[in-house]
Amino acid sequence: MKPVLTLLFLAICFPVIGADKDVSNQNYWPGWLGPKRDGWVKGFQPPKKWPAKLNQVWQIKVGEGYGTPLVVGDHVYQHARQGEEEVVWAVNLKTGKRIWRSGYNTPFKMGGGGEKHGKGPKSNPTYADGRIFVMSITGTLSAWNAKDGKFLWRKNYNSRFKPSYPKWGMCNSPVVDGSRVIAHFGNVEKGVLVALDVKTGREIWTQGDDGPCYSSPLLVEHEGIRQVIEWNHRALVGVESKTGKLLWEFPFPHVGTNQNMPTPSFNNGKILVGAENRGLHCIEPKLENGKWSVKAYWSHRKVALNMSSAVVNDGSLYGLSHLKRGRLFCADAHTGEVLWEGPERAGENATFLAFPGHVMVLASHGELQVIAAKVEGHQKVASWKVSDKPAWAAPVLLKKGILIKDQEHLTYWSF
Repeated sequence: MKPVLTLLFLAICFPVIGADKDVSNQNYWPGWLGPKRDGWVKGFQPPKKWPAKLNQVWQIKVGEGYGTPLVVGDHVYQHARQGEEEVVWAVNLKTGKRIWRSGYNTPFKMGGGGEKHGKGPKSNPTYADGRIFVMSITGTLSAWNAKDGKFLWRKNYNSRFKPSYPKWGMCNSPVVDGSRVIAHFGNVEKGVLVALDVKTGREIWTQGDDGPCYSSPLLVEHEGIRQVIEWNHRALVGVESKTGKLLWEFPFPHVGTNQNMPTPSFNNGKILVGAENRGLHCIEPKLENGKWSVKAYWSHRKVALNMSSAVVNDGSLYGLSHLKRGRLFCADAHTGEVLWEGPERAGENATFLAFPGHVMVLASHGELQVIAAKVEGHQKVASWKVSDKPAWAAPVLLKKGILIKDQEHLTYWSF
């Protein structure tokens, strides 16, 4: 069974919907794996000595789900499920006290072996320009005012696709580029990549007819073109963000029960992606003389990514291979060479963050660890038990602490 995890929530404290204020000196984490979806924690300086214990500042019960928290300034936003409702929370970062809570009815029945993962949302929310965008487990995208929780608009393609979501629920996380919020709708057989107006939900463009997988899109500038890189049920594709034009594609379909789940990594013009039981791969899209081409740069099956998305730190790729009972690994991002593998049974799943000299890993069994970003071998620098419950949502690392969303609770730990 392989649902996808990965989800998140963002926060913000701006008085009106409009252009974002300068948040360079604020706590800011607007979505899945951060501002660039690469797991890089900008501006974080690790302490000279990590503490033996973390201090629990507050803990609140927000509901089930795999979405990451979102943070802007002193606001934290969380998407979750309570009963038959999916809910969006805004709480104070310092105290955990509720600022607002909004909910909407979302009936859903989990099956096919995914029952242990619950009916909570599996997509990560996204913050942009005073709005929070959330994708429900049933494939409905909605927008909320980040200041007061007011509902703004909702969009789905339920009449076009039946069912309106893949087997284990919708997992792809919306991404925002200026006036457009981009997401994939549909089921495993058919679907469509869509750009909607952030203010109204009006459809701007659609692209393709492939079904969504459990991966989430990236927004990058490559060869001078702003593009969405997405791994759908059939292929890796590059789509021009402004127009929806298909620029290039690289066939990479799911195979049997082996699903397409991790979010790809973009590094120096190349795309790194791991596939369940299908190894680790690097492809290179190029624009020459006005024509796009894409080729496999390197590929091997020494390690493989199942549900876990990897991160790049100083030219090396860090991830969790589901082979050999689950091992952390480090690979050269340029050549693909596996530089080291850690001990077995590292976890069923893990989420990763990166900062200078280190990688932070949250294993699904609730162990948070810091490892040295070194090619010589696996070196654990610090570790803490941050939850006794499953913890599949990506953590948020702040200047003085870390937010952890486990099965039902959101907890703020300080260093």
